[in-house]
Amino acid sequence: MSNNLLKRILTSIILLFILFFCLLTSKFLWIYLLIIASIISFFEFNNLLKKIYKNKNNKIINFNIISFVYLVFFILTGYHYYSASILIFIISICILSDTGGYFIGKSIGGKKLTKISPNKTISGSIGSFIFSLFPILIFEIFKINFISSYTNNNILTLVYLCLSLSLICQLGDLFISYFKRKAKVKDTGSLLPGHGGLLDRIDGFIFVLPTTYLLDRLFF
Repeated sequence: MSNNLLKRILTSIILLFILFFCLLTSKFLWIYLLIIASIISFFEFNNLLKKIYKNKNNKIINFNIISFVYLVFFILTGYHYYSASILIFIISICILSDTGGYFIGKSIGGKKLTKISPNKTISGSIGSFIFSLFPILIFEIFKINFISSYTNNNILTLVYLCLSLSLICQLGDLFISYFKRKAKVKDTGSLLPGHGGLLDRIDGFIFVLPTTYLLDRLFF
């Protein structure tokens, strides 16, 4: 096992412990965690903007306003969905989608998905979609009535939800990758060993949670 992969796994375990401790302890800790994560992500994104638009302060300010408003919406949707079973289901989709993309992409390789992120492959994207369906199986095995108020646990609706959120997760990753490429940097920061910045780790979830809210309002 490579040193970087070991760092990545250990960091992921610590992050998951913090995440589930806050989520399962109280709504206050959960929202506090979202606020801290949003603040760190805001500054990491701002650093990318400074590298891209060095002498264009107006563009930086405009992007900062948009990202600030969006992150406030992200926090509010996190507050709205404060339910351990629902949030664990959504988080599981994000984690397994990322995991499938990483390991399938590394194992199979093949044609590149896009020039925006040279490490992304079509096989990795397919792996993300396949792995994103695993939470349905896991929650069914343990008989957890996870999101019944929105989907009535209808299998087709759940498959649609998982695949949709996996797509958003991947697009969120590509969105941040685009700005990293423009800024000519590999990571958004160096806060997390093996991962880079916090935004590198949660870029998908930041987009998935508000999307869940919108899908809920439009379709469920």
